[in-house]
Amino acid sequence: MSTTDKHITLSEGSIETKTTRLNLGPTHPATHGVFQNILELDGERIVSAEQTIGYIHRAFEKIAERRPLYQITPLTDRLNYCSAPINNMGWHLTCEKLLGIQLPKRVDYLRVIIMELARIADHLICNSIVGVDSGAYTGFLYVMQYRELIYEIWEEVCGSRLTTNIGRIGGFERDFNDIAFTKLEKFLKEYPGVLTEFENLFARNRIFMERTIGAGPISAERALNYGFTGPNLRAAGVDYDVRVHTPYSSYQDFDFIIPTGTTGDCYDRFLVRNQEMRESLKIIEQAYRKIQDFKGEEATIFHADVPEYYLPEKKDVYTKMEALIYHFKIVMGEVDIPPGEVYNSVEGANGELGFYLISDGGRTPYRLHFRRPCFIYYQAFEELTKGSMLSDAIIVMSSLNLIAGEMDG
Repeated sequence: MSTTDKHITLSEGSIETKTTRLNLGPTHPATHGVFQNILELDGERIVSAEQTIGYIHRAFEKIAERRPLYQITPLTDRLNYCSAPINNMGWHLTCEKLLGIQLPKRVDYLRVIIMELARIADHLICNSIVGVDSGAYTGFLYVMQYRELIYEIWEEVCGSRLTTNIGRIGGFERDFNDIAFTKLEKFLKEYPGVLTEFENLFARNRIFMERTIGAGPISAERALNYGFTGPNLRAAGVDYDVRVHTPYSSYQDFDFIIPTGTTGDCYDRFLVRNQEMRESLKIIEQAYRKIQDFKGEEATIFHADVPEYYLPEKKDVYTKMEALIYHFKIVMGEVDIPPGEVYNSVEGANGELGFYLISDGGRTPYRLHFRRPCFIYYQAFEELTKGSMLSDAIIVMSSLNLIAGEMDG
């Protein structure tokens, strides 16, 4: 954190006020990521702000244009790494849209469980960090053990925890085992009570309310003009949710509501994310019940019948020539994809996460663009903090849930 002093004229008269330029980031821990905020301060009040990103820019879009479709999945993990499985599923759905793949219902429901767990994990981190930035550390420590439980479920499904590379084009690499379902049942049983206790620590806490109510507000009109989506838009009163307005993965089969706020400030964003966790729990419970209703062969399906894009089982590779050929062609990236141009989006934990894919019929995308919601939110940071106190800059940043990996792409 560095500062420089200068004089600026604040009115047409001769009054001059000494302001301070404060360099918040890119390495200061309060920024929660590798990005920069240059704040112009009049005392502790923010006169203006200038944002800079790109410190960890990894050129994912260009790297992806040199990779076959299934090798792009690990790149999407590194966008919003707090809810990586949603990125994975969003990419798989984009590929399936281009390839014209229809998934079995059981695969859709399994994906819904994974994506809603990821949404809870993301909101859990965001809201507990907002608590930390308001001076309360207890809530963060309390809920992190349930983020660990979510990671343990993912670990049973795919072997990974944070950057998951979970699932495949057409479904999952393997079916969920009994341990995964047992841990899921434990989470569904215990987390609602934990979430209630977490809310009780903050929602009516006088210090927390004074720190968040009125901090970083945005109107519905301004949020839409910026291109806000997700919890940050819903906190401003707009009930846009991709899961409802453009259903995917059979989300139309589930009953849930879209929580909204009124003022779009930090407090509303906190409340909306809390309520969304409750709705995610309802969706997971419904999906789990639907999975249990499948009988016979349907109860074992975990991927679509797409041998050109889905790696065959190892035992088949070792014993069947056709499976060996498909395995070789997929691993070596020798499968041509059809030409076409598609855009597909999912309701990421931070908002609408979109993939714009152009194929010229080769083995890799001709052009690929990621619509990263965090990149859009950060453009509004100056408007949200101008006239606020320095301490508000940090809590506004937290409540927007700005993830550096998603901003830089």
